[in-house]
Amino acid sequence: MVPVDEGNLHRIVVVGGGAAGLQLATKLGHKLGRRGKAHVTLVDRARTHIWKPLLHEVAAGSLDVGHHAVDYLHHAHSHHFRYRIGQMTGLDRAARQIQLGASYDNEGREVTPDRSIPYDTLVLAVGSTTNDFGTPGVKEHAIALDTQEQAVRFHQRMINAMLRAHTQEGPVRPGQLHVVVIGAGATGTELAAELHRTTRDVAATGMDRIDPAKDLKITLVEAADRILPAVPARLAGEVMQLLGKIGVDVRTGARVTEVRADGVLLADGSVIPSELVVWAAGVKAPAFLHDIGGLETTRNNQLVVTPTLQTTRDPDIFAIGDCAYLVEQGSDVPVPPRAQAAHQQASHLIKWIPAKIEGRPLKPFKYRDFGSLVSLGEYSTVGNLMGFIQGKNMLIAGFFARLMYRSLYKMHEQALHGTIKTALDALARALTRRTEPRVKLH
Repeated sequence: MVPVDEGNLHRIVVVGGGAAGLQLATKLGHKLGRRGKAHVTLVDRARTHIWKPLLHEVAAGSLDVGHHAVDYLHHAHSHHFRYRIGQMTGLDRAARQIQLGASYDNEGREVTPDRSIPYDTLVLAVGSTTNDFGTPGVKEHAIALDTQEQAVRFHQRMINAMLRAHTQEGPVRPGQLHVVVIGAGATGTELAAELHRTTRDVAATGMDRIDPAKDLKITLVEAADRILPAVPARLAGEVMQLLGKIGVDVRTGARVTEVRADGVLLADGSVIPSELVVWAAGVKAPAFLHDIGGLETTRNNQLVVTPTLQTTRDPDIFAIGDCAYLVEQGSDVPVPPRAQAAHQQASHLIKWIPAKIEGRPLKPFKYRDFGSLVSLGEYSTVGNLMGFIQGKNMLIAGFFARLMYRSLYKMHEQALHGTIKTALDALARALTRRTEPRVKLH
């Protein structure tokens, strides 16, 4: 594989177009690419970006990907960096190159060949994937929500299941329209609430053979003794009460031992009938990172980094977001794999990668936990703000919490597009929403 000639400018390659990677490439494109101080390249296997915390809404059908997806090629052209499609498959640290596998279209034809891309500074921001812990049947019968393709696939499977139940000759089978969500972290909990509403909205569009009270059921399964283990117990209790009020069946202390075509087997021997299963329990970094290029990794494939976010064995390679493992000085736990951590790390490198190019010393990254927000769709939003008033925590709920939740996405959009375009897009979506169905029906 012959690398592309990049000229004499410093070559910055960002692998991973998630929230952190795309924000970093966008800002460095303006800061360095536009001024001719560096070549900035973003690599991702997908062609479009969508903010990962929105994937549960895509899966439930309450959000249309087409209205929110960012086209990498167009965005790169507009923001002074380059986009290269491909899955990273290898790293040659001696030659300072990453290897990309070939990409293919939906018909299996090759679009781009195997190739390599040279770098002077490499940033790995490849996020995380679902950890199924080797549970039998997960790969065959459950869908994760790591990518927009998976979220769209689950939504289509759900719509098809409802159409099938409405048109079949016999009655709806037990479990035919039951959805089991395994893992009661933020993604699983938010999905369960969103699905409770959207499945009923779909049934109300003329599927009168489906009885929502009897046929539609959402079950949330968590191995820990409570939902939302990563957030304060009081907040989790508030969410638990809300889920109970809307009719979501919550099973805590329930470990899944097998996922079957017609249900989920628990460790106590009981079976939850379900033909629609989402696995949202646990995360790990992508498998290709394990010992890649001789870099230090954890058992979950995360890249171990120093306080400056540089990998421990190569100062020219950084890692941020879910794929990075950092234990800050004075702490005995790593920075959590959360969207706010990825955003803060990207903001840190936006400032300090130019300093590295100039040969100046880097300052350490410092994570700040601003709290947690959990959206239950139109039912409610709850959260806790860390250090909001004189160093104290504050629980919030209802309209204010929902406003805060939505503002996080607006901040992400503003970082990518600027204030004017973000405001115009918000206005356009508000106008078109009045003429569209509440739930995506295809």
